[in-house]
Amino acid sequence: MPVNKILSMLGLCRRAGRIQLGHDPVLESVRSGKARLVLLARDLSAHTAGGIQYAAQQMGIPVCVLSCTMEEMGAALGKYAGAAAVEDTGFANKLKTLCTDR
Repeated sequence: MPVNKILSMLGLCRRAGRIQLGHDPVLESVRSGKARLVLLARDLSAHTAGGIQYAAQQMGIPVCVLSCTMEEMGAALGKYAGAAAVEDTGFANKLKTLCTDR
């Protein structure tokens, strides 16, 4: 998984205002149907990740667990967070492609 490309794309998404960061905003985005893709840091707690994954699964939203840490995501996004919900279809499609490239 090209982590640097993913983090760079997340930064672009943040600057475009098409991403929600953190547990509560991500759940709200998922439940409202705005989220197109959910990204989780590898070191996010199992309890938190499980709740987000369950909600995303119920809404049919894909989830990708990244190989980066919350600290690395925070550095790329300017906010310490282990979960992100991408709300733009174009960004989500590109990120899904990057997540599956291994």
